[in-house]
Amino acid sequence: MITIENLTKYYGNNRAVNNISFTINDNEILGFLGPNGAGKSTTMNMIAGFLPMTAGKVTICGNDITKEPVKAKKNLGYLPEIPPVYPDMRVREYLSFCAGLKRIPMTKKSEEIKRVMNLLKITDVKDKLIKNLSKGYKQRVGFAQALLGNPKFLILDEPTVGLDPKQVTEVRSIIKDLKKEHSVIFSSHILSEVSAVCDRVVIINKGDIKAIDTIENLEKQTGGSLILHIRVKGSRTVASNIIEMTDGVKEITKINVEGDDVYEFTVQLDGDGEAIKNKIMLELMNNGIQISEIFTEKPDLESVFVKLINSKSSKSGIEELFDEIKAENPETPDDEADSDNAEKEDNE
Repeated sequence: MITIENLTKYYGNNRAVNNISFTINDNEILGFLGPNGAGKSTTMNMIAGFLPMTAGKVTICGNDITKEPVKAKKNLGYLPEIPPVYPDMRVREYLSFCAGLKRIPMTKKSEEIKRVMNLLKITDVKDKLIKNLSKGYKQRVGFAQALLGNPKFLILDEPTVGLDPKQVTEVRSIIKDLKKEHSVIFSSHILSEVSAVCDRVVIINKGDIKAIDTIENLEKQTGGSLILHIRVKGSRTVASNIIEMTDGVKEITKINVEGDDVYEFTVQLDGDGEAIKNKIMLELMNNGIQISEIFTEKPDLESVFVKLINSKSSKSGIEELFDEIKAENPETPDDEADSDNAEKEDNE
């Protein structure tokens, strides 16, 4: 396990990372998400021991990265955002050099280099100068050096940058397979990639953690609301009234006019989406409204990400989401009592 406790980084008076804490469990793939400038690369550099921290602690398999760096880094493979390759070296020569830095025994070095080259499919370029490789191949060579020595933990900063769609799929498959023997933390701007690979995600913005949870739980915590899209032909007023009066409809969030008596409604639901959709369809048809298209859309990681990143409160993103859920539902007597108590305390 890797434990990150109260990690903080200042560049002069500018705070890049603000007192963050989380863990990377054994045999887990953890996605690290955030917009540009959120503090992702700074955090990963500190976890890997490449960058000194202003405050906090990083423990890898029980070894403090600052007090026992050699022991801690033996369990760590790191691919930074810009692959740390030497352009005037040949691929095999570079990997041999990295294997020496990692103190891989001479008797095992050759086989280990073959293993990582085969895994990343770079054997065919082993004798080429790195400067003559495409960006995608350079990325794979950097990934290969991170895997040398078979470390327990891998930190991958944007590992699929510069890869074509086929290579992205291959690297994604490699990352999923690595989970059998390794733990992986990786950052990516491709949210579909994170959804397909990760067990949990950490979302960070402006140095603060906004959420830590499984993707499934984060999607539920947006309020669990389904979005219904309906395209109809007929009276806009009749269609709007039917939709609004249907049990389980929170609100019509958008109406697009697409032509003569043709409208598209975007509707937020609360409850069994299929049952609500069927009720709306039946009422619309009974009232002479033609339906050309109707489908539901579940909340996804992208919508969660945007909502959390756009939040301006000092509260964590999850706290804000729960506040929104409470605001949308009547308070229970207990909630009211808590609220009254809080007001009394404020007045005092």
